[in-house]
Amino acid sequence: MSYVKKFSKVIGLTVITAMVGAVAVGCSGDQSQSNSGGDSTSGLSGTIQVRGSDTLVNLSQAFAEDFMDKYPNVSIAVTGGGSGTGISALINGTADLANSSRDIKDNEINDIKEKTGKDVVEYDIALDGIGFIVHKDNPVKELTMEQLKGIYTGKVTNWSELGGPDQTIVPLARETSSGTHVFVKEFVLDNEEYRPDALLQTSSATIAKEIETNTGAIGYVGMGYLTDKVQTIAVKKDDNSPAVLPSDNAVKDGSYPVSRPLHVYSAGEPEGVAKAFVEFMLSPEGQKIVGEMEFVPVK
Repeated sequence: MSYVKKFSKVIGLTVITAMVGAVAVGCSGDQSQSNSGGDSTSGLSGTIQVRGSDTLVNLSQAFAEDFMDKYPNVSIAVTGGGSGTGISALINGTADLANSSRDIKDNEINDIKEKTGKDVVEYDIALDGIGFIVHKDNPVKELTMEQLKGIYTGKVTNWSELGGPDQTIVPLARETSSGTHVFVKEFVLDNEEYRPDALLQTSSATIAKEIETNTGAIGYVGMGYLTDKVQTIAVKKDDNSPAVLPSDNAVKDGSYPVSRPLHVYSAGEPEGVAKAFVEFMLSPEGQKIVGEMEFVPVK
């Protein structure tokens, strides 16, 4: 499912609340903040836990560092572990905000409602293109969506089948708790299972590092992890479509086939520091950080 990027959506209700600027915040309700998180609020204080997507962890940490610089009495702890881990923490009440690189599932929405009595609220804070990467010496420069599906389901096992050398393909994938793992399964594999010999990795960083030295490997990472140490594959929707590399413009205009929104979820409307932090992420200052971290701003 997709959502209007500059809105929060109360999932399970028909209410959509526009994020058109900051409103009163404060852990005890007696402090205020204005102008999308940009003004000083010396009395803002408190601690929040943010958990979830490894794709989002570096961006979330950058948000937190800038926010804590502005508000020294605020402490924000950011940890990864995968989108599923973050949503589970939201269900269990051990996180205030959950970062997720996939859409929340219906059963998770129901679990949050059952455990907390609150509806899930979603914020789209950035856009991301999933880049498929190979070793720099690999002569294969572009692949169709169907070829990517073939690689990850096991129908294609040798680079020679794709115009490359006679070499076994080594597919790298994220572990099952990762939102990126789920997104690729649903969007690229059409919900077919990953091949059993796919090597599951704990993070985008470990995939990128392995690709640097493994000439037969292919993996997928968020755009923020694309570097000149690996080769990024241009992706075609089908045989008759142009091959497109992931970029800000290609993600925004939809020409890059493998792209997605990146979410922050809360149980009920966030309050206090959590509310101020969400507003900061969606503010011009926060969206500038999104671009600096090589993701695509939603505003």
